[in-house]
Amino acid sequence: MVELKKKYIRSIIKKRKSVSNKLDYGHALIIAGQKGYMGAAVIAAKAALRTGVGLLSVSVPIDEQSILQTAVPEAMVIMREEDIRSIDKFSAVGMGPGMGIDIISEALLLFLLKHFEKPLLLDADALTIISNNKKIMDEIPVGTIITPHNAEFDRLFGIHQNKADRINTASQKAKEYDIIIVLKDHCTTIVSAENVFFNTTGNAGLAKGGSGDALTGVITSFLAQGYTSLEASNLGVYLHGLAADITLKKQSMESMTISDVIGNFGKVFKKIRK
Repeated sequence: MVELKKKYIRSIIKKRKSVSNKLDYGHALIIAGQKGYMGAAVIAAKAALRTGVGLLSVSVPIDEQSILQTAVPEAMVIMREEDIRSIDKFSAVGMGPGMGIDIISEALLLFLLKHFEKPLLLDADALTIISNNKKIMDEIPVGTIITPHNAEFDRLFGIHQNKADRINTASQKAKEYDIIIVLKDHCTTIVSAENVFFNTTGNAGLAKGGSGDALTGVITSFLAQGYTSLEASNLGVYLHGLAADITLKKQSMESMTISDVIGNFGKVFKKIRK
């Protein structure tokens, strides 16, 4: 078991090259949002862009595209109803926040599991689809990251009474499926087939809607930039929490929003490299 500390994070974070272009930092696809839940797509997109991805596309329902294009003009938009055939152009995919569990979403999930051969993160509604049909777990590619909170974890793997029991099960499942499990709670735990990492950043200001959506965007961004699944998970969780800690300097735990947190990622990178 390892505690995530600044020294370790600094050792794996890559320095931005002075001579580089957007293609050097990957093209991420985030599949998120539906009517009434477009905030999840906006939050995930903004978090991905604030953590360094070179290009970002977001898959949203056609009727909701104007929300994303207005709120995040730096992102490209793909209509959810359109057939995504050219998935090879993406460096990584993050799927699930506010996406819904309808037939289109389920079909898109199954398509990605079968045809996408690059890093993949599954969150929120993507995990709900899997919990409703647990045979899908057998289709998840090696190295995939899943990011359940406690209730989502229990829907996937059975009811647990405490965190220790969930970590034990997560260790077993990470080995069984060769995946990374980011178990989100007040002390988020990252579980791989070989080890367990405990985060040391973050505060109760993150105990609000949207925090998990932002984390999906952050980890997907790091995946697209070429970090391994474990590195991206550890970096994403630690920096996400550190941004919340920095936010406390001007906000309280009650008043901070995830938009405040995302706005402080610039200070996070400067603090890590200081």
